[in-house]
Amino acid sequence: DYLQTLFGFFNAPLFATFILGMFWKRSTPHAGWSGLVVGTLSAVTVWVMSLAGVFTLPGQGTAFLAATVGFVADIIVSIVVSLFTEPKPAAELVRLVYSETPKEHLVDPLEKDLPWYRRTVPLGMTVLAIT
Repeated sequence: DYLQTLFGFFNAPLFATFILGMFWKRSTPHAGWSGLVVGTLSAVTVWVMSLAGVFTLPGQGTAFLAATVGFVADIIVSIVVSLFTEPKPAAELVRLVYSETPKEHLVDPLEKDLPWYRRTVPLGMTVLAIT
């Protein structure tokens, strides 16, 4: 329970910040930090409410709820703060935000000369076949 609780506190808000920042070019650094703090605090609040007996959930229910609340709070706060802060120029977002990265930067031109076990697609297919 301890590890799941900590993951709910920190990993869910961090994942929300990462995903929003990677795929939404309007996201700002202030929004990322604000969302991370509010998401973490809201997850901790859910956990404290559970300890106080406000609600009880079986098994890992509290950790799951805390993670969900932390994720959603992070996304909402990040979007709101982003709308009130100035975004970075598009030129600074190349290779950081997917929509601002030219397609030629997504392919390694030297990969074709590498052996199969060092290339992305054959290695990924091998891992998928093994698992």
